[in-house]
Amino acid sequence: MSKSLLKQAILKFVIGILLVGLIIFLPAGTLSFWNGWLFLSVLFIPLFIIGAILLIKNPELLKRRLNAKETRGEQGIIVKLSGVMFLLGFVLAGLDYRFDWFFLPHWVSVISSILFLISYSLYAEVLRENTYLSRTIEVQEDQKVVDTGMYGIIRHPMYTVTILMFLSIPLILGSVFSFVIFLFYPLLIVKRIKDEEEFLEKELKGYIEYKEKVKYRLFPYIW
Repeated sequence: MSKSLLKQAILKFVIGILLVGLIIFLPAGTLSFWNGWLFLSVLFIPLFIIGAILLIKNPELLKRRLNAKETRGEQGIIVKLSGVMFLLGFVLAGLDYRFDWFFLPHWVSVISSILFLISYSLYAEVLRENTYLSRTIEVQEDQKVVDTGMYGIIRHPMYTVTILMFLSIPLILGSVFSFVIFLFYPLLIVKRIKDEEEFLEKELKGYIEYKEKVKYRLFPYIW
């Protein structure tokens, strides 16, 4: 086990909790924002478990997942727009609770949390199926096309799962206004996929044939 990787993972984990907590609870004006604590729990507890498993069983994959620096210009713009979306969505959720604009009942948050956790389990399965996954668009040495499991049904199951997860977030936080902001995420993913596939067609051997075999990108029989 690499001590430097462990330190990096712990540091990013702690910073993540503090940062997300800050931009949720500060606009809410209170630490009594129940939905905020629920979201932090369903997000960071599974994240800790997955990170610990990767650290032990596949540290190289964890290292790639911690690397979030995009080298492709268009992808960098998409990542920045996603960051703005998250910031606005979280702030709006806090303000929605603070001023009681249009806050959803708790049962919506509970059901959305269950959906989020189911999506998280699918996220873990995608990581198990494709050990080449990183948070940036790249082709690694000796990388091969993965066409089994969920990759035999759709070409980008990770993005499908993250769409389900991220659209659950504002509902966990109980905010309709935040949900409207998060609806931009699927649009950003569509843009990201189009650029990514252009790159993979050129750089990853067998990807064109894989596209012919697996027709759908995100959702079967839809797109």
